[in-house]
Amino acid sequence: MAGKILIVDNVATNRIVLKVKLSGACYETIQSATGETALRLARSERPDLILLDVQLPDMNGIDVCRRLRADPAICTIPVVMLTTNTDTATRVAALKAGADDFLAKPIDELLLLARLRSLLRARETDEELRLRESTSRALGFAEGGQTGFEARARVALVSSSRERAAGWRRALAPHLTNVEFAVMSRDEALAEASGPVVPDGFIIDSTLSRPGDGLRLMSELRSRPSTRHAAVCIALDEGLRETAAVALDLGANDLLAADLARVEDAQEAALRLRAQLTRKAQADRQRASVADGLRLAVTDPLTGLYNRRYALPHLARIAARARETGRQFAVMVLDLDRFKAVNDTWGHAAGDAVLAEIAGRLTANLREVDLIARIGGEEFLVAMPETTLEAARIAAERLCRKVEEEPVLLADGVTRIPVTVSIGMAMGGGGTAKPEVEDLMREADRALLGSKAFGRNKVTISASAA
Repeated sequence: MAGKILIVDNVATNRIVLKVKLSGACYETIQSATGETALRLARSERPDLILLDVQLPDMNGIDVCRRLRADPAICTIPVVMLTTNTDTATRVAALKAGADDFLAKPIDELLLLARLRSLLRARETDEELRLRESTSRALGFAEGGQTGFEARARVALVSSSRERAAGWRRALAPHLTNVEFAVMSRDEALAEASGPVVPDGFIIDSTLSRPGDGLRLMSELRSRPSTRHAAVCIALDEGLRETAAVALDLGANDLLAADLARVEDAQEAALRLRAQLTRKAQADRQRASVADGLRLAVTDPLTGLYNRRYALPHLARIAARARETGRQFAVMVLDLDRFKAVNDTWGHAAGDAVLAEIAGRLTANLREVDLIARIGGEEFLVAMPETTLEAARIAAERLCRKVEEEPVLLADGVTRIPVTVSIGMAMGGGGTAKPEVEDLMREADRALLGSKAFGRNKVTISASAA
């Protein structure tokens, strides 16, 4: 099934008609005639979306929506209100209660199914982000997220008529004081999408210069990484039901009335835009939290370098790339000499300071493209893609020199700890049959033992590389 829909309507005929329409679109349906039953089913059945009539025998549908939004277990289920009463005040009350949309009876099947597809796509994305964020929190990688959009948001108003877009700004600005509105043409909107400050949202006239131009602009914005997650609302004149359905299917977050001359219509549009900006801000925070969690999962917290979990798969990708290009790459294993004596003499805090400082020196003396990782207590891995044996040898000797030439100064500003490093190196790639990554690591380890055996503070190249 495409999803489970809870239909809440006190008229059995209405429920049956909706069930037939939804079943034909491969949705599973469950039904309720009262608000209390709907709340109970929402908790027990966890539907993917709720179609909720405003007029119910035991309570108002808007009150049901408020109770849904107040329950943490079911507050994220999308709600579409249904009613024969289409006055703006009722729509505004429903949106304030937390409804995602409002459809008038008799239900237009084309718009209903398009809206369901849009809301269910958004719910699936939201649920995935929430799941990943909760995993990050469980692992200690993230804190609980905020709600709403506290920072000032920027919204582009895009129309071929600057007068119409300016009218939108006059209508919406009093209701959204923390939103900066900018009137733009189509070309200006595309330029903004590539600029340093990308709008958080777009309100796009569905027609622009020609019918369909607004939807084409939206598709272009959705294809760009910088605006892929922007809140996009399409402004429509009355009667464009097919355009409305296509807009939702192409990725519009919501639909707004193009004529906002009445205060009530402007208030409704502002509520819809606020909901989309809030959702976008929450999703941005969740994506950032997930990215931070992933970064922390593959990063050594002491040195800031990558850890073994990241380094070995990345090294395998370097090797695969070398096989494709026929170019060589170097693998080095580095070990700080007599590091146990550092811990024994100056303490583990001093040892940590030494590791962090040496990590910084390694990073400062290698290329951006080179892999640097801490793979053990005092052991580091360096991989240099597209590097000749001679260039790798020079780089390794430079690392030895940079570690040795300046003792590590501790936080007391007085204590200086002399440190040296031994390096073992192996070479891969070059267009001939070369060992696998695991074999190269073993070769580099054996070469490292050679550096240790012959006095430390040396670079030893494996016999196969030499």
